[in-house]
Amino acid sequence: MKKTDICTIAGSAITVNGEVIFKSEAKDFSDFAKEAYKTLEINYPKFHKMDALSKLAFLGAEMLLKDQDNNRTALVFANRSSSLDTDVKYQESINSKEQYFPSPAVFVYTLPNICTGEICIRHKMQTENAFFVLDEFDEDFMHTYSEQLLESGKAEKVLCGWIELYKESYNAFVYLLTL
Repeated sequence: MKKTDICTIAGSAITVNGEVIFKSEAKDFSDFAKEAYKTLEINYPKFHKMDALSKLAFLGAEMLLKDQDNNRTALVFANRSSSLDTDVKYQESINSKEQYFPSPAVFVYTLPNICTGEICIRHKMQTENAFFVLDEFDEDFMHTYSEQLLESGKAEKVLCGWIELYKESYNAFVYLLTL
């Protein structure tokens, strides 16, 4: 297997194949994501409704999948915190004295695999996707899983990624694998 393209998102910058394609002075992820969306001229209105984890995964995927036929591309993502950032926000909405009921708009994102669903919808992907929760990035595990998808013919490419976000700490490492 070989990596064909790599995108990293960290420290208020987006890098594709070693080239910085977007850099911001924004200190928090929300401002950074909005600015990246606008500057990179991404047109997907549902982006604004997504939780932070989905936005991070979406931006990484968008950098590598735009302008491609992705029907036979699988997704294999992982992180450490699952959807904990959104889970905390949802719990706060349950405990809020200002709201009468918890927010269903936040509840939708209390599973980490929702971000893979957002990407599949955007890029019309119709093959396997998985989101694993691991203690740390395990490239061997990701590659073994991806290799099975490629060799079985279930996919022609696999978008792999470590998508970690909790509070204001975020890091995405996303790459495409082919045989």
